[in-house]
Amino acid sequence: MHPHIKTALVTLSWFPVLYAAVDYGFQPCRIQGMSMTPTFNPGTETLAKDIVLVRKFMAANGSSLSRGDIVMLRSPSNPEKLLTKRIVGVQGDTISPRAEYPRQKPTVVPRNHLWVEGDNAFHSIDSNTFGPVSSGLVVGKVVSVLWPLSRWGVDLSKGGRNALTKVEESND
Repeated sequence: MHPHIKTALVTLSWFPVLYAAVDYGFQPCRIQGMSMTPTFNPGTETLAKDIVLVRKFMAANGSSLSRGDIVMLRSPSNPEKLLTKRIVGVQGDTISPRAEYPRQKPTVVPRNHLWVEGDNAFHSIDSNTFGPVSSGLVVGKVVSVLWPLSRWGVDLSKGGRNALTKVEESND
């Protein structure tokens, strides 16, 4: 076999591995908007936006997600759009919507669903608007800030609110 053909075949054989690593592994993502301020993009008056590392294979197992985690998910109203939100409630939790939504009553999060909110209540379209979201819309869990370097490794567990009114134990 010609050496160039052998090299090409070996190189091509690695494409499925690389594809799987990117598709199911880790991926850097740019955070747009102010819905997660101050956790992300605290200096929203600048052009610089936070870049985060998203662990994608966590999304395949929704049970590994919990209250306080920050996730990237597909918008329930526009699946082409990605949102970044904090999980405030998991299946079985009874959630009180934010005070800005007085017409809404406490909601029990259904099985295989999450209640997600932005940390910046006044600039977030989240479960207070569209209700609980299917855990199948979750693309991955945000695990770290990569950029700017001054914010690398910032604690992501701080932020959000405690919206629980009651926690139901599920027997699943």
